[in-house]
Amino acid sequence: MTASPLAPAWLSFPTDVNALREIQWAAGVSRDPAGELSVQGLGVSALAKEFGTPLFVMDEDDFAARARGFKTAFDAAFKQLCGGVDVYYAGKAFLCTSVARTVINQGLRLDTCSGGELAVAAAAGVPGAKLSLHGNNKSVAEITRALNMGVGRIVIDSLDELERVILIATELGVSAPVMLRLTPGVHASTHEAIATAHEDQKFGLSIQPGATGTSPAMQAIARAIEAPAISLLGLHAHIGSQIFESDGFAIVARTMLGIVAQVREIHSVSLPELDLGGGYGIAYTEADTPSTPTILAGQMAEVVAQTCQELALDCPRISIEPGRAIAGPSTFTLYEVGVRKDVNVEDGSGSTSPRRYVSVDGGMSDNARPVLYDADYSAVLANRMTQNDAIISRVVGKHCESGDIVVKDVYLPDDVAAQDLLAVPGTGAYCWALSSNYNYLTRPAVVAVADGAARLIVRRETESDLLARDMGV
Repeated sequence: MTASPLAPAWLSFPTDVNALREIQWAAGVSRDPAGELSVQGLGVSALAKEFGTPLFVMDEDDFAARARGFKTAFDAAFKQLCGGVDVYYAGKAFLCTSVARTVINQGLRLDTCSGGELAVAAAAGVPGAKLSLHGNNKSVAEITRALNMGVGRIVIDSLDELERVILIATELGVSAPVMLRLTPGVHASTHEAIATAHEDQKFGLSIQPGATGTSPAMQAIARAIEAPAISLLGLHAHIGSQIFESDGFAIVARTMLGIVAQVREIHSVSLPELDLGGGYGIAYTEADTPSTPTILAGQMAEVVAQTCQELALDCPRISIEPGRAIAGPSTFTLYEVGVRKDVNVEDGSGSTSPRRYVSVDGGMSDNARPVLYDADYSAVLANRMTQNDAIISRVVGKHCESGDIVVKDVYLPDDVAAQDLLAVPGTGAYCWALSSNYNYLTRPAVVAVADGAARLIVRRETESDLLARDMGV
């Protein structure tokens, strides 16, 4: 067999259809001597038999190592500048009580963006001081809950919200620790739906002058400084997600430090903290070449040090938010194959070429990213090895939607058949978190493997769960 004209330019024809690209998988994932995919020595067939499919399988040791790796690398790079860095794990990527405890145990803090995520943190016993509350439209109940929990910071997203926090904090008789999220105008190289620092979107306070001649950002800074119920910790920016180029991070660091210098000049206030966000990309396919925490930290520290020197600034305490880069590679999704279908597709040369459709027992209800962001993934035959030829394939789900695609383009062995298992790497972030009950499918379980043993950290939903909220009237 040879490469298919239907394959995208980035997808190479495999010399070994059984091979695993190491950077896409957790450290504990490999093929055992019989050729079956395993996690710390536990074969996927046994996991599927015990816990069912679809199944999210997390290498918990890998997750912890990635969390620890970011903290260690950034602390080392920023030690001389500001004593170290606060690393906030973005709970929106994937959160349960077990994960919350793991990130805290590894020296990180936890960023939440809803009352539900605050509830998970509280159930996990996370101290309030190690929590952050994000979000562009926090309710009165969420803000009140955060202040009563003693959260370390509330990230303010608008002038309206700042006034809301001032009012609630005043009523409670507390001082609200606040970061102001600014929109620095940086266009990140990522999908439009996950770029978050350009002007025309819902997040942040613009740094561009408004109708009064003063930007919303500077208005918010002045209001926060004067308000007795606000303790202004600093500024926050986030340029997007799944970003590989370092240029955007460098630009936002320079821009934000410039604003810190303006605040010092205008208000004679030295802001003690600066959050530079996250969004570091991971390897979903062979086209992705992510950086490492050490390289990222070194590049960022160099820019921050140079800019602070130019502006005669004391370096504020830096914080970052690498949610996807910790959770994503630590987990893969395990599916069981159901049916296959071969079609002939016009290939642009005046001829047709075959494409194999492989249907699995999940789909957009456990991974909405392909339909939301055109996200690409990879897949491998997991329960065995094969010497058969590879065929260009499309892994699809079981939902009543033609867009229900799990992996758009992948070379799979042509003998993949019903009851085989497929594994899709890099699903630890924004997959379970975005899962739904579309077509009344139950949401999958999440299994964590640590020290060679598997345990259930999120159980599979049951049909009784689905019916529990149905009032029957």
